[in-house]
Amino acid sequence: MIKAEALTKKYGSLTAVDGISFQVQPGEVLGFLGPNGAGKTTTMRMFAGFVPPTSGAAEICGYSIETHPTDAKRLLGYLPEGAPSYGEMTPRAFLSFIARIRGLSTREATERTDDVIERLNLARVLDQSIETLSKGFRRRVGIAQAILHDPPVLIMDEPTDGLDPNQKHEVRELIRSMSPDKIIVISTHILEEVDAVCNRAIIISRGRIVADETPATLINRSRFHHAVTMRFDNAADLAPILAALEALDGIDHLESDEPNTTITAFPAHGASILKDISALAATEDWPLEQLDLESGRLDEVFRTITAESEAA
Repeated sequence: MIKAEALTKKYGSLTAVDGISFQVQPGEVLGFLGPNGAGKTTTMRMFAGFVPPTSGAAEICGYSIETHPTDAKRLLGYLPEGAPSYGEMTPRAFLSFIARIRGLSTREATERTDDVIERLNLARVLDQSIETLSKGFRRRVGIAQAILHDPPVLIMDEPTDGLDPNQKHEVRELIRSMSPDKIIVISTHILEEVDAVCNRAIIISRGRIVADETPATLINRSRFHHAVTMRFDNAADLAPILAALEALDGIDHLESDEPNTTITAFPAHGASILKDISALAATEDWPLEQLDLESGRLDEVFRTITAESEAA
């Protein structure tokens, strides 16, 4: 596993990371979330050995990153923020360089390089200098170097930043395929990423952990959990529809956006209101264009949790 124990980083009077503790086990894909400046990247850098902690400890598979850095880093694949590399190199030369640095044999280097080239779809840019590649391809080269030695632990800072929707899908599928027998930590500001690939989420604010739950549990905390959103024809008169909805049992309150002819009904105490609303809409022949059962909104939960932390 990887472990943080009272991990702290101070820059003069600024405390970037404030005594955080957590563990991550094999098979877990941890989404590390937080506002800009919350301490996400600093935490990743301490685990990777780029930044020494002011106090506390970080361990990778039992090895302290401070007292046994070589042993710890041997087990780690790291994608830094921005995916830095050597711009004058080609991806082929860069991956060959990384294979030598990692101590792979000639056979291992060939096998692993061929594998990551296929997984990241790098074949058509292998002999183009990295500095001329698109941001998306530079990011893919960065991911390729991180997984080249097939490490048991992956720490990736914004792995899909700069990728188009198809490329994001490919990287997420790659993460899913690797996750059963690896520890994967993803620092991201893209909330859909957490819902798509993570089975655990830590939210950090002002250098402290303010939530540590599964994405599903976080979404269940949303006030939109099990709410029903309806969108009507632009010509619809919402007044009688609102009155009819207010008379239904199980509805706590309604919110409407009349210029966009949208109504959201919020359930009282976890009540199930979809069936009754659907039946009423059919009976009254409402001019519905869309009716959705909300699972919850992670962005709203994120804003609420971090705002409460900022106010504390």
